Amino acid sequence: MTRRHPLRARSLAACTAAMGAALLLAAPAVPQAVPAPAPASRATATPPVLTVSVTARYPHDTTAFTEGLIWRDGALYESVGYEGRSDVRRVRLTDGKVMARATIPAAQFGEGLAAWKGELVSLTWHDGVAHRWDAHTLKPTGENRYTGEGWGLASDAQGFILGDGSPTLRFLDPVSFAERRRIGVHMPDGRSVDQINELEMVDGALFANVWRTPFILRIDPADGRVTGIVDLRPLVAEVKARNPDAVLNGIAYDPVGKRLFVTGKLWPTLFEIRLTPAIAPKR
Repeated sequence: MTRRHPLRARSLAACTAAMGAALLLAAPAVPQAVPAPAPASRATATPPVLTVSVTARYPHDTTAFTEGLIWRDGALYESVGYEGRSDVRRVRLTDGKVMARATIPAAQFGEGLAAWKGELVSLTWHDGVAHRWDAHTLKPTGENRYTGEGWGLASDAQGFILGDGSPTLRFLDPVSFAERRRIGVHMPDGRSVDQINELEMVDGALFANVWRTPFILRIDPADGRVTGIVDLRPLVAEVKARNPDAVLNGIAYDPVGKRLFVTGKLWPTLFEIRLTPAIAPKR
């Protein structure tokens, strides 16, 4: 997403350094652009690194500023941002064709997307409005209100998980959006991680894009601890995006076919990937 407020440079740098440290410890041949390892006392607490292999590539709309991505009932759904251009759409996987769409009010910036029973729910960045849509027709069915910014949204068996770009993730009632509990995303040594963006539940773990980094975090939804770092730098390098806003963002999981999809804002490709066994950091 394009942010109009200053980037939280210090915390983002710390986050990237922590993830870079884990990668350096696990694989010495990391490009020099990755920050230097953390001190040994912290490095011992870095989570394992998961690399990926690409099992399929599909076309993706290069005008889609991807904010949310989900797989539901055999179809891909995507929420797209920018004021005046935000929508929620059903997309055909094989060729990226938009099969149906619902338009978000022009003054609002569309954000994260999740499903609950027969509905889709999409966030807005600054307006505190969660739009509810019929999953089959994409017709509006209602709204919920929430405080603060809306960035990422996911759902589990109990309700929704909402992120606002900070380390805090809120667990919400699926009907009223009332907060039930919250967690803080943190590395194993306790350091907080912010810039948490798109969210997706994958086999009981919470996956999260970290804005403007080529990494996805695997998070324990019970306590917010980062249990793994997915390294997607090869995909970012393949895309070769020139627009600085065309960052990795978008995670969808097909629990029936056990397929994991990722893409980015304005990317030409949606990748189906497989995670390789975790690489434990060297001690």
